This record gives sequence, C-alpha cells and structure tokens, in this order.
Amino acid sequence: MSRIEKIREMLLSEPDSEMLQYMLAQELRKQGDYGEALEIFACLQQLDPPHVPSFFMAAQMLAQCGQISDARSLLRTGIEVARTLGDSHAAGEMGELLVSLGKEGE
Repeated sequence: MSRIEKIREMLLSEPDSEMLQYMLAQELRKQGDYGEALEIFACLQQLDPPHVPSFFMAAQMLAQCGQISDARSLLRTGIEVARTLGDSHAAGEMGELLVSLGKEGE
C-alpha cells in the first residue's frame, strides 16, 4: 500500500483531520498530482482559522508550474492571514518567496 493510500485510509476514519489532509496534499505534490494537491490546499485555506502552511505550499507549486501571478496573489493573502493569526515566521517565509518571485510574469 502506498503512502497516499495509507493516508486516504486514515482519512476515512478522521475526515476532518487537517494534519492528514495536509499530509495527503504533500504526498500528492511529491507524485506530481498538482491539481488534487492544490484542491486540498485550497480547502485547508478556507478553514476557520485558515491553515497557514497551505498558502505557502500552494504558492510554491503554482510558481513551479509557471503560474507566477497566481502564486504572488496567494502569497499576499497568506501573509495577511499569517499576520492576523500572529504567525510572523510563516508571514516572513511567504514574504521571502514573494520577493524571490519579483515582477516575473507581470
């Protein structure tokens, strides 16, 4: 059984587990299934409170896929969410990624 299959099986008994959902998205990302990974990250971003690391990971994926403008937009949102939640470390990491993307794609 693959790691993805194991996580999916665990999600059957814990469907609301943010940790398991995040782990699944990360594994899908590693396998190159960016579409499903981005969907999961988007769901995590809509939680109350939002899952801050999902903004960073999704933005990295978007940038890797050449969707620089979308990555920058997501990072700006993620930075604001992180600041609102008092997560200055995450805000800083997203800010660094945002700067590294520069004006590319505009």
